[in-house]
Amino acid sequence: MTFVLGTDEAGYGPNLGPLCIAACAWELSEAVVADGLYDCLTAFVSADAGDDGKLAIADSKLLYKPGGNLALLERGVLAALAAIQRLPRCWRDIWQTLDGEALAQIDALAWHEAYDEPLPRDVLVEELAQIVETFCDGCTGAGVRLVELQAAALFPAAFNNAVKRCGNKAEVLSLTTLELARRVLERLPSGDAVVLCDKHGGRSYYAALLQHIFADELVRVRLETAALGIYEVRHLGRQIEFRFQPKGERHLPTALASMTAKYLRELAMRPFNDFWQRHVDGLRPTAGYPTDAGRFFADISAARRKLKIAKQMVWRSR
Repeated sequence: MTFVLGTDEAGYGPNLGPLCIAACAWELSEAVVADGLYDCLTAFVSADAGDDGKLAIADSKLLYKPGGNLALLERGVLAALAAIQRLPRCWRDIWQTLDGEALAQIDALAWHEAYDEPLPRDVLVEELAQIVETFCDGCTGAGVRLVELQAAALFPAAFNNAVKRCGNKAEVLSLTTLELARRVLERLPSGDAVVLCDKHGGRSYYAALLQHIFADELVRVRLETAALGIYEVRHLGRQIEFRFQPKGERHLPTALASMTAKYLRELAMRPFNDFWQRHVDGLRPTAGYPTDAGRFFADISAARRKLKIAKQMVWRSR
């Protein structure tokens, strides 16, 4: 068997809320190439937000705008989870499903206390069931199968601690992404794999990072340019090729990872905003990005001190 993985993040730039990273894995027949999933699934999957009746699996920026509903993201992410028999029924379920290690962080934050809500939020259950049937049947007919979808979330305190250890947030993003990719790879049956990654900021060299993650293996550099980095490593008997390139979301696996990371982050911001709006009259919600995060943090400062919530639990240092 051959596998193709996609990874991407949401929340790298904000000062509030978590950094969320996701990775998915697809099993391919011999007739399907690693970067050709859109071509073989074109009958029922769309690479944009068009209303052509197809399931949209695309860059999350095309499918969600701040203040909008989550329907397009939710439809794709929950269809994917249903396809691997892991459909969550509520807010807490999806964290357990995608990143059980995040539960300790979640339980340490006041705004998550007793919080839950049913899923899906913006898609009808009946509609989702039909989408999943079409998706699974179409994938089978095309000779591909989604086999894994996982995530890694760093809420502010964990993010700040990681930045202290690594020295900068770019290193945190890259190492967390590659650790997640390794975790997914180690759950797969035997078979070679290709890992498609969106480039991390302006970084063009990844050999040292890969060597850190696969410390007992030899990482080989095949190509390092601004447009594409290709690396090879053999791990647990599996030959793995890592590809780093700009606009990685043009590949379907990376697009699904982008959607999953964004969906998780938007779900995380709901209890955060709800909590602080209960404690500060007239408080406008925030998406957590620098253009608005300072205003929000200043507005909650008195309430935060009164509630004895440490700054590092709310505000990300970088």
